[in-house]
Amino acid sequence: MFVKHSQITSLFVAAAVVVVVGDRARECAAGEREEVPLSIAKIYWEYNASANDLGVHVFLDGEDWRRLRIQKPNGRVIFEVEGKGPYRDLGLTELFFEGAEPSLEDFPLEKLLALFPEGQYEFDGRTVDGADVEGIGTFSHAIPDGPAVSALLGPGNSLVVRWDPVTAPPPGFPAKPITIAGYQVIVGTFQVTVPATTRMVTVSPEFVASLASGEQPYEVLAIEASGNQTLTEGTFIKP
Repeated sequence: MFVKHSQITSLFVAAAVVVVVGDRARECAAGEREEVPLSIAKIYWEYNASANDLGVHVFLDGEDWRRLRIQKPNGRVIFEVEGKGPYRDLGLTELFFEGAEPSLEDFPLEKLLALFPEGQYEFDGRTVDGADVEGIGTFSHAIPDGPAVSALLGPGNSLVVRWDPVTAPPPGFPAKPITIAGYQVIVGTFQVTVPATTRMVTVSPEFVASLASGEQPYEVLAIEASGNQTLTEGTFIKP
């Protein structure tokens, strides 16, 4: 019997599907699961040079995960979260949290750094479909010094925020090479991140006019290539 080309193709596809399904069934039977990488897995320090406090931040993003944990380089679990109720079936995607930021006057720097050693921190969990979710965050003790900052009202009551470049860690911190990736300026709800070569940001008169009169806070953050960041706080007087 003569078989048309289209029929041969259909038979081949059907056979291939049977083979793939059979392989996946054998993988499941062997306890193997699909691995889904996190799109973002970050763990980093934030140091407040003005308040002299230091803490660990975590940011992750992934596809519909149900459960997730973080392990130190030695394999010890330091964080675990699991969705319950509707989140068990719908899943979660993005998660950001800040650890407590103790004052280094009360909690010695050496002790805090020892609790969170440098190295690769493993993010692992399970998606709502039963696949393994995986990610690696590289954690560094290269913590930048806080920038020296100033802010003055300029023409038309715009605000000009300036800072000096950061090239080293704070005094007493590990003597790690520092490479600044950028700076971030925050004034109220205004926030902008600029390249490492920038030394000044001008905030528009329209935004400054929206602020209440009196003393107003602002921050400038130095962001290291590792993701670690250090902020310096300042204030200016809004007429």
